[in-house]
Amino acid sequence: MADPFVFACIAPHGLPVIEALSPRDPELMATTRSSMQKLGIWMKEARPETIVVLTPHGLRIDGAFTVIDASHMSGEMSEHTLAGMSGEALPLPGNVVGMHRLVDRQLARQVVESAAGRGIPVAAANFATSEGPFSNLPLDWGAMIPLYFMPDTPVVVVTPSRRLSDTDHLRFGAALADAVRQSGKRVGLIASCDWSHAHHPTGPYGFHEDAAWLDEQVVQLLKTNEIEAMQQFSPERVANAKPDGIWQALILAGAIAKEHRHVEFLSYEVPTYFGLMCVAYHGSPRG
Repeated sequence: MADPFVFACIAPHGLPVIEALSPRDPELMATTRSSMQKLGIWMKEARPETIVVLTPHGLRIDGAFTVIDASHMSGEMSEHTLAGMSGEALPLPGNVVGMHRLVDRQLARQVVESAAGRGIPVAAANFATSEGPFSNLPLDWGAMIPLYFMPDTPVVVVTPSRRLSDTDHLRFGAALADAVRQSGKRVGLIASCDWSHAHHPTGPYGFHEDAAWLDEQVVQLLKTNEIEAMQQFSPERVANAKPDGIWQALILAGAIAKEHRHVEFLSYEVPTYFGLMCVAYHGSPRG
């Protein structure tokens, strides 16, 4: 079957990618920022009606894929969010980036139905009221940062569960793709992925040599369109390297057949303690 998405990408979610959240060192993630701007342009050119975001940092239900089925999602990030992650203290006030998105509840429910129909553990999550302004769940930084560069459309936000198998993530991707096809909508897809978090001894997760090894493997697999081979990483090396991108990438692989993944690898850098990669998946070969 043809690729159901008008555009797809793997994009990172380090806060300094947004220049306003890195005022003391705006060049810190400049390479990634430039790549994210390209991804945003290509997504805009694809004219999606809805963007599906796969984030590791959203509402997590143990042992199930979580699909947000609220009317709204909103959140904010600041320099202090970044400082809190690293244990650094900053004087108030700091720059703040806020965001609000409507949820495409029709598509969200189709995704839940499609996955449940395949026997995949999945949960629809709402908050406070069944609909309306109080039906509002947080946008996490894993969703907000890539969405910052994208057109302002309704969203469907999905958080995977690492208690489920790699095969379950591929199967969920196939269920997601079927739901998008059935919707008849123009839909974009973002797999929000940072990679190994153990590149630097002063980082919050310390240093491990497997971080560089795993990121090197991922770069090669993404460049050669072999996402599925990430299933072969040993659990020990994954635990040592501490990536948070494998699961979302596998969902993307399940959602877009290999022959329809026309890859454009844009960038990889490790400006701090974790790896950042930007990859575009076009519906047809470019150039």
